[in-house]
Amino acid sequence: MLRRKTVVYCAVDPFLSSRGKFLHGFEGFQAELDQLEIPCVWISSRSRVQLDDPRRRVSHTEPFIAEDGCGVYLPEDYFHLKPSSKTVRLARFTCIPIAQQQPVAQEAVETLAEESGVPIVALRTLSPRELRQNIGLPNQEAELARQRDFDELFFFAAASEADIARFRSLALQKNYSLRKQGVFWSLAVGADIKRGIREIGDLYDRSFRAHAIRFAIGPVGFSTLFTACDRGVRLAASSKSKSAFAQDSSHFTEISITAPDLWETTVAAVTARG
Repeated sequence: MLRRKTVVYCAVDPFLSSRGKFLHGFEGFQAELDQLEIPCVWISSRSRVQLDDPRRRVSHTEPFIAEDGCGVYLPEDYFHLKPSSKTVRLARFTCIPIAQQQPVAQEAVETLAEESGVPIVALRTLSPRELRQNIGLPNQEAELARQRDFDELFFFAAASEADIARFRSLALQKNYSLRKQGVFWSLAVGADIKRGIREIGDLYDRSFRAHAIRFAIGPVGFSTLFTACDRGVRLAASSKSKSAFAQDSSHFTEISITAPDLWETTVAAVTARG
């Protein structure tokens, strides 16, 4: 196991284009963490299969959390101990399921649409041509977008704001995780990013036999990420858009995602003592 007692938990979606290409020089940052032997756990709304290519291109071998807190994916033989929670095998990963696996979310969306009277179109029902038209991606990337282990992607069909509000209210009553993702919506039953971080953090703590500092990197509004971590860097949209959180804690630094010294500042914060 790695010896560093700091683990980075990074919301990677701001650093990936719709086609999975890296933005803002993130690949250089990942390479520097690898050199420093600091694990970087990726957190994404994308699925396991969508993250395959980006992870391969930067040789990312650490655990990751996919589908917005639906599942924790552990590469084979990464931890030489068993997770305390139940696991399932998904492709080449040991997965700690946080949400309920498909088809639970698929059935939940269909039930919500029926009970609310709000028509929806599930991504999985679209033809390759319709996928390309709605997502604007080539066939291969569009097909990957609908291969989900846990959540269900869909969009509303000619629904008004009142219709969507009714659908959301019913989802809230049933304690479903409903989130907007670009032109689509995602629904999961039991997703929980905080729990995902706790599950991985517990494995690192047990491996190190000491508490590994949980260092968060993500957009300023990603409160669930920051409240689950000890320290971190909040990413503002620009240098002019400092948030209300900018001065709230000495444990968290805020910087623009477009700042020329973004990664220099971030690495310094990750490696700082205390």
